Amino acid sequence: MSDRPRRWPGVVLWLAAGLLSVALTVLAFCPASWMGLLLEKQTQGRLTLGDAQGSLWRGSAFIGGAAGGNDPVTPLLPGRFTWRLSPLVLFGRVDLSLDNPAALTGTVQVTGSWSAWQVSAAALTLPAERLAGLGAPLNTVQPSGVMQLSWGPLQISRNGPGVDLLGSMQLALRDVASRMSPVRPLGSYVVLMDWRGTQASVQLNTNRGPMLLSGSGSLTNGRLQFSGKAEAEAGQEDKLANLLNLLGQRRPDGDKTVIALEFK
Repeated sequence: MSDRPRRWPGVVLWLAAGLLSVALTVLAFCPASWMGLLLEKQTQGRLTLGDAQGSLWRGSAFIGGAAGGNDPVTPLLPGRFTWRLSPLVLFGRVDLSLDNPAALTGTVQVTGSWSAWQVSAAALTLPAERLAGLGAPLNTVQPSGVMQLSWGPLQISRNGPGVDLLGSMQLALRDVASRMSPVRPLGSYVVLMDWRGTQASVQLNTNRGPMLLSGSGSLTNGRLQFSGKAEAEAGQEDKLANLLNLLGQRRPDGDKTVIALEFK
């Protein structure tokens, strides 16, 4: 009888070792679909992963819009993203690398802690056709062309349920065209965004093209407030009249009339 109590520490140690072994095995083989759950949570259900393969630590998938029910996930970006996540994240250290030769100009490194991250500079190619998903009037205009979103080093930190972002981004739209206009291309444009917390200043300029766009505004918690104008280059007024009328209301601007671009 006196030997039994002495056996309990050994039993407890064996049980603890067994549970630890099971936990480590589960963690080692976490499915890649768990990364999709993390992405959905961070984007409030706007984005998810499709055809996820591999594990949480090393896997690949395409990025798509979160579908409801049994609807298939539609890819939003070209190519598949591959990732490597260090297990040190379990101890509060984030070390993540992302690759996608079809969309990214290079490897994106995300480092930091559970509450703050640093993102390396890179550029992401986007299909301009996706702009139609922003609603009117872009869903009627049906734009096409090449978009590239580039950024310098970014700092991201948690702020309650959301995040704060510090850094600059540039969205370049090259050789933009529309099914509503015989003029091709309409032009090339650039949108500059300077992020400070949950708000970014927005500046739109035209690099070249017969359709001239300009304006400024702000982006706050995903809501765009913008005031700008659209007009045709001299000699292109008649060819672009129908398209410009779809973009907004006419207003006087000095000695000429332009189209008001207003988002509130």
